Formats: sequence, C-alpha cells, structure tokens
Amino acid sequence: MSSPQEPSFRESVDLMFNRAVALMDLPPGLEEKIRVCNATYTVRFGVRLRGEMQTFTGYRSVHSEHMEPVKGGIRYAINVHQDEVEALAALMTYKCSLVEAPFGGSKGGLCIDPRKYEEHELELITRRFAYELAKRDLINPSQNVPAPDMGTGEREMAWIADQYQRMNTTDINAKACVTGKPLNAGGIAGRVEATGRGVQYALREFFRHPEDVAKAKMEGKLKGKRVIVQGLGNVGYHAAKFLSQEDGSLITGIIERDGALYRAEGLDVEAVHNWIVKHGGIAGYPDATLLDDGAELLEKECDILIPAALEGVINLTNADRIKAPLIIEAANGPVTAGADEILRNKGTVIIPDMYANAGGVTVSYFEWVKNLSHIRFGRMQRRQEEARHQLVVDELEGLSESMGKTWSLNEDFKEKYLRGADELELVRSGLDDTMRIAYQSMREVWHSRDDVTDLRTAAYLVSISKVAASYRAKGL
Repeated sequence: MSSPQEPSFRESVDLMFNRAVALMDLPPGLEEKIRVCNATYTVRFGVRLRGEMQTFTGYRSVHSEHMEPVKGGIRYAINVHQDEVEALAALMTYKCSLVEAPFGGSKGGLCIDPRKYEEHELELITRRFAYELAKRDLINPSQNVPAPDMGTGEREMAWIADQYQRMNTTDINAKACVTGKPLNAGGIAGRVEATGRGVQYALREFFRHPEDVAKAKMEGKLKGKRVIVQGLGNVGYHAAKFLSQEDGSLITGIIERDGALYRAEGLDVEAVHNWIVKHGGIAGYPDATLLDDGAELLEKECDILIPAALEGVINLTNADRIKAPLIIEAANGPVTAGADEILRNKGTVIIPDMYANAGGVTVSYFEWVKNLSHIRFGRMQRRQEEARHQLVVDELEGLSESMGKTWSLNEDFKEKYLRGADELELVRSGLDDTMRIAYQSMREVWHSRDDVTDLRTAAYLVSISKVAASYRAKGL
C-alpha cells in the first residue's frame, strides 16, 4: 500500500487557502485574483569571483498589489526555487492583511549557500542582486520593500540599501527601500528580536483566554510550561530567551541541525546559544542529554512546541506521534497541510504561522514609517513625558513632607514612572498591541462560527476578507 502523497509547500498554502474560501461568499473571479501570484521575476546574473565568472539565480515574487508597496523578505538558501518563493509571497499577503500592516505580499530568494563565501564575496553578490531587482523597481520605497529572511540579516540589508541609494541619489526616502537594516544605517530598535518577541506576545495573548487554553487541554499561564524549540536561529533564540527569562517557561528541548538537547529541568538558552556561536553546533554541550536525531525531540512530551526553522518539519510521517497539545508556528509553513489535518483531528491547537511570526513584518512596518518620517520614535515626546511625570512626583513628595514623611514614594516606582518611553519601548508596545488585536480578530471567528474549528482557518478568513475589501474598494 503506497503512503499518502505529501503536498508541497506551495500546495499546502493553496489547500489552506481553498479550505478558507470554501466558507466565504466570494465571487469566483475575485477568489482567483486573490489566490494567484501576480508576477515572479527570475534574474540570472554573473559575478567575477576567485578568478572566474559565477552565475547566480535569484527570484522576486509579487503576490498581491491590493496595497503598495509590497513587502517580504529575501532568503539565501541553496534550495530556493520559484514555487517556494511564490508560496511565501502569498503567506506575506495574508500575514500583512491579518496584522493590518498596509502592504501587499512579496518574497525574494537567491540560490546560494552563504556559508561558502567570504564576506567581501557576499557583498559583491548581494549588491549585484540588488542592482538587478532595483532597476526593475523590485526594490523601491513605494513599490517593493524587502527585509531579511533565512540566510540574510542586517548586513545584507545595509548593502541593499546602499546599492539602491547609489542608483537613486536624489530619492530622499531611499532608506525606506528595505527594512531590517542596522540601527546606524536607518534601522529601528527591536527589529532583530521582533519575530521572536512576536511569538512571545502571541503566546501571552493566547494564555489570557482560559477558554482557548482549555481547548489545548491545558490550564494556567506560561509559567512552568514545558517548551521545545526547533531551531535556535534568530527567531527561536529570542522566543526561547524571552519565554524563559520573562515568563518563567521551561525550555526543556532545543533541536538544531546537528542533533538536539534535552533537559527536563530546563535549559539555559543563553548558554546554549553562546555554545552554538562558539562551536558551530550543539555537539559537546555539557549540561544536557544529547540526541543525535534531532527530529525525535519533536515527538517528545511537552506543553508547547515551537518549530522555528524550516517548512515541512511536521508532516505525514510524524504528525500522529506529535504529543504537544499546543504548537506555535514561529517558522513559515512548518506544518504541512496533511499534518495539519491529522493534528486537528487529534485536538492539537495550532497558532498559525501567518499570525505567530508576523512580529518581523510588523516592526519592519514601523521601520519603514520611521524612514519616511525621517525621525526616530520618541524623539519629540520622551522628555516632555518625563517632565509631566516629574510634576506628579514633585506634588506627591510635597504631600509626603507636609504629612511628616509618614509615607514616601518607592524609589523603584519613581525610577520606572519618571522614565519616558524610548524607541525600543514604543516598538515593543506597538508590536504587543498588534499581536493582541490580530489574535482577538482570529479568536472571534474561531468561537463564533461552528464551521471554523481551528485558528488557521480563522486567520485565513480574517485576512482574505480584508484583501477582498481592498480589491473591492479599488473597483476591481
């Protein structure tokens, strides 16, 4: 008997889209317009490296222009291909719509293993790729705004921004052509941690609703919950760090490329991260049990499973053995459509990727706004806020004097109250607000409709209805 066929990532996104639109009353033409990818550009360019010409293939896919600019990361990976880029671009459309970031969806990719190149070689390749995209308006502050993704980071975004500025010397908004830049190149405080921080805020909001927690056969808050994280890259590291340090969760398992670590009493995320940075992997880490086959740990008992690396890690081959009652998709598409069905039938609650990892695009939106306004957040109001708070403190201290100092203000309170919000606090506040409102819009659909049994379908319904409303408003 042949095993059931696993849908590709692109097919998974389409299957989940189709499941949602089946519950909507959209005209067939509009449904098709929202589903299909508007355009995908393939660029092939040569760069002279190590005494010879090397040709690279890159993609930039634009899924939906119901709002512009379109937004989406650029990933550097050896297995990047058109279908993957188009599926990720579609997810970006729905993600931006769900969290009310005013962008259409886009995505880019370059077929390259960045670990095989020196920094100066990567800069040459990145600048040439940026040139090929920018001259086709596939990098432009008002049309298409990339960001980091797998295999890229602040460094690559700074190169792209500089390349665009060289080509558009009179564009006053040139810095807004890309987000995820370093702070000193027009970036924003809190961007590096943003996706992981968004995962934390998503879980906090989930645990604010006892009814939802009960659906995952759990109770209580995040404190003491056992968490297994797959992938300790940027997203997984920050999510695990914040959940353990600020919410009291126990990170019992960490899965990496070269195996997995397990410790029932909880792992020190910072120590593991530092070990990986120093040694290039988890092998030899002293304070935990080491498993050679990391995938085994996905099936270990825990309260919350956070797949934060590649797509398709939970699939038809292992879905029925996943024991975690709650999965939060920190990566894009870590649960295939086939696995999603198995897990739903088991009663597993999945907080879907299009919501769970939207922290990155949310803070990218704040960075884009900062670049267009040419002023950092908090610069105008911070000291005025402090001065107003000082008035209240002075008045209370005067009252304390007149009462013979029978009580006085707590110094810790004074310090916290008198400090005006800086850019990082404002960014975190905006992200927290975004994640709360988006979750509430999903759970309202989840709980109010009998035909919606999971958060993923609810997320698609919310986002597709917003995209449809945008197209209708355009007169399409």
